[in-house]
Amino acid sequence: MARIGIIGSEGRMGRAIAEAIGAAGEELAGGVDKDGDVAALAARADVLIDFSSPGALEGNLEAAIAANKPIVIGTTGLEERHHWLIDTAAESIPVLQTGNTSLGVTLLAHLVREAASRLDEDWDIEIVETHHRMKVDAPSGTALLLGEAAAKGRGIALADNSERGRDGITGKRGTGTIGFAALRGGTVAGDHTVHFLADNERIAVSHMAENRGIFARGAVKAAQWMLERKPGRYTMPEVLGL
Repeated sequence: MARIGIIGSEGRMGRAIAEAIGAAGEELAGGVDKDGDVAALAARADVLIDFSSPGALEGNLEAAIAANKPIVIGTTGLEERHHWLIDTAAESIPVLQTGNTSLGVTLLAHLVREAASRLDEDWDIEIVETHHRMKVDAPSGTALLLGEAAAKGRGIALADNSERGRDGITGKRGTGTIGFAALRGGTVAGDHTVHFLADNERIAVSHMAENRGIFARGAVKAAQWMLERKPGRYTMPEVLGL
């Protein structure tokens, strides 16, 4: 039985993960929220799951390294500096970072990459995501994950080939770019659709999350998988063997 610790335990995701740990037959090592003692949690846990905030990431990684424990990071809104911190931590401990822990979304990203690799620039790619009114970042981590999958399929850098926040006279759509649109409202757990649009035909692949339980179950599965890993940076597709 693995002892799994939750960082960000009082949030909606944290509470869902606590339920998923029990359902998976594992042991909840405890949880911490803002100003909690992450070092103490890391010491008594076998693996950590972090759904806190970007500002807390550095301290959380330091605690995981000090305790020599693997960590699964599902926190969204990360910037370039955070990824540098993750890369550095991965030299000492196993680290899995993802914009979405859903196993369904993981498979969707795989399909998007495959499609993008086979459809040339005559096919425009647009990603539309919808989330609850309380979500603070956009595009969502999942939308960016899907955008990265499409960009890898095309062999391009997403940062140099994305269009966001269209408003006013924007001019025509850039050839080969990947577009993003974000909708916010209600209590939507997370809907994502990737559109491939060419002359006279369209393909759309979607994932719809009905509740946060799917992300919690995926996070726990990732945590279980991480127990057997050596230091390094890992991804959700590896958990599924993709």
